[in-house]
This record gives sequence, structure tokens and C-alpha cells, in this order.
Amino acid sequence: MRTHTSGQRRVIAFDGKSLRGSRDAAGHLTHLLAALCQHTGAVLGQLSVGAKTNEIPLLRTLLATMDITGAVITADAPHCQRTTARDIIAQGGHYILTVKDNQRSLRQQLKALPWRQIPVLSRDREHGHGRAATRILKATEVTAGIGFPHAVQVLQPTCKTRRHRGDRLHTEIVYALTSLSATDAHPDQIATWLRGHWAIENRLHYVRDVSFDEDRSQTRTAGGPQVMATLRNPVISPLRLDDEPNIASARRHYARNP
Repeated sequence: MRTHTSGQRRVIAFDGKSLRGSRDAAGHLTHLLAALCQHTGAVLGQLSVGAKTNEIPLLRTLLATMDITGAVITADAPHCQRTTARDIIAQGGHYILTVKDNQRSLRQQLKALPWRQIPVLSRDREHGHGRAATRILKATEVTAGIGFPHAVQVLQPTCKTRRHRGDRLHTEIVYALTSLSATDAHPDQIATWLRGHWAIENRLHYVRDVSFDEDRSQTRTAGGPQVMATLRNPVISPLRLDDEPNIASARRHYARNP
């Protein structure tokens, strides 16, 4: 499925969600891994994650069902895996992966880079939701020594937030690896895609929870929860592709005007 307009790079976010209240025969929660187009909000694929496995190999399985040529794949820190990176590149895609303590030695390598000598690329200030935030971005190219497949840039986005005047400043520093070079995409754009990864929480998981009341569904056993989630996705996706800003109001409109 092609989800971009001419000249616009596809960015696909992968993330999992457990369906609260759902149980298999052994009593395990139903957990689904989904792929979402960051630009359109359309769901591109979904797989059930069995109790005896986890999201990491299932992401590669889901990738194998898709055409990701030229696309950028974003995923949260557990998916910062060398095998996953190799598979993405082998299929013609690029990756942006956050590095956290599940890759402790790699994170220490990135933290030890000479960030004090690396100039700030951008500094943005935001006010909203009762807080003030300053976002600072640094990036550097890497040619050797990182040891992560096909990584050519390291990003260091820093976010400094203060809830109220006089409150203590909270600083969060993130490290991310990408196979995109500076000529492929500007670091500011890469950082935007990195932040945009969490759109899957707001544009899919939250909508299924709130607009469809998924976590309180009475369909709770066997394959029922996965089937119902699979039916909800193709309701959400056409509405997103039609630029509907509010899924709940769009559902009410089409229920009254079939």
C-alpha cells in the first residue's frame, strides 16, 4: 500500500498494544503489533504477538509483508536490534531507532561522543498544555566505531520542560541512530519523524480505546479481540485518508448518513 504523495517520504511507525480484559486460553492478554503511516494515520498492518514470543521478531515478520522501499521505519527502544536494522535496509528502507538502556553499551558509546564540541542545529521553544518546553537538537555523522549496522548519523534531541514558573527544570536527553545521511534528510526532519513516532499512540491506540471502547469490549476470549481490532482498523483508516479530524464525530455522521 502506497501512502505518500509525490516527493514525500513514507514514514511508518510500529508499536504494540495490549487489549485489557482480553484473555487467551492460558489467561494471557491479547497483544497486537501495528504499523501506522505517520503522514496519513492509516493502519498498514497488524499481527498478534503470542505469549511465547515478543514484538521484536514479529516486527520483522510484519515488515516482510510490506513494501518499504524508500520508507523510513520508526520503532521504540526495544526494537533497536541489529537484525531488525539489517532487515529494514535489505528491504530498501531506512530506520530511525531510539537507543536506551536495553542497549546499554551502545547508549554509553553514543553518550561518550564529543557533544560539547558539536554545534546546536536547532533550538525551538514551545508553550502549551500548561508547560514551557525548549527543544535542542544536535546531530553528528558517524563513519566507524559505533558497530550498529548501516548507522550513519547519531541524533541527540534534548527537551527541557518546566510546568510552572519557579518549578524545577526537567531535562530529558535522547539518543537515536539512523541510516539516513544528512543528504537523505535534514536532522531537523529526522527529529520530527522521531517525535512523530508517538502519533501511533494518539491516532490509533487512543482512538480504539476511547472512540471504540476497545478495552471494555465484551469480546474477550480466543481470537475474538484480535478480529474486532482488525475490523476497527479499516474503519479508522478510510476516515484518516479522508482527512477527518475527529474519528468519533465522523462515525456519528456516517451512522446517521450511511
